[in-house]
Amino acid sequence: MSSEPREVDTSALETLRPEKLERKIRSSVGRAISDFNMIEEGDRVMVCLSGGADSYCMLEMLLRLRKSAPIEFELIAVNLDQKQPGFPQRVLPDYLDSLGIEYHIVEEDTYSVVKRLVPEGKTTCSLCSRLRRGVLYNTAVELGASKIALGHHADDIVETLFLNMFYNSHLKAMPAKLKSDDSRNTVIRPLAYVRETLIKQYAVRREFPIIPCNLCGSQPKLQRQAVKAMLRQWDDTYPGRVESILSSLCKVSPSHLLDRELFDFSRF
Repeated sequence: MSSEPREVDTSALETLRPEKLERKIRSSVGRAISDFNMIEEGDRVMVCLSGGADSYCMLEMLLRLRKSAPIEFELIAVNLDQKQPGFPQRVLPDYLDSLGIEYHIVEEDTYSVVKRLVPEGKTTCSLCSRLRRGVLYNTAVELGASKIALGHHADDIVETLFLNMFYNSHLKAMPAKLKSDDSRNTVIRPLAYVRETLIKQYAVRREFPIIPCNLCGSQPKLQRQAVKAMLRQWDDTYPGRVESILSSLCKVSPSHLLDRELFDFSRF
């Protein structure tokens, strides 16, 4: 099966009927899982929940797909309680109890570490992300998880592409499937083909108990916010452009780039 989105679809910019919205998201998640061989027979998938719309949507889609999948796999939901002031500790446990699924709450005070090490006014995302990733990777090993599912969506992938181009001079996005550097973990992103606008619509319809991030989400001058605003303007002016960019990441021509390690130009 091709690993590219089959068509440029601008319906992410529309308000869809509930049944069509769910079918579209579920179909995109199923296609991403198939295209990148994200989940295999006997997998134990650790689904990382932040309390945001993306992770709620991912968990629900995986639960629904598990019922109809031709293979058997387990799901365990995991939340990292970073000890942010005012974090509502019962919201996620109560929600997960209502679903009747296995879950694990990890308590690790990464908030204090970030606040201590990052000067006031500076971006906290990089350090926070590294600390969070380390804790989750170790938790996956402890829980015997074979895959770690993260809730990054299509917009995250395209935004990361431009962030790396603009600020790191690197042509690199966010992979749908990744083996960690120490080879202990495999990370998957089932929402890789799903636009953020669809996820937000779905979250409102499902009335997910959203928990806002008051550490990095409230920082207005983040580079990612600038890129997000640029893509939002493109969506308004040129519907389908973001989907086209996502499709282009699936159709790379190494000989038409300038990376001499990626393509041997000395051959001719």
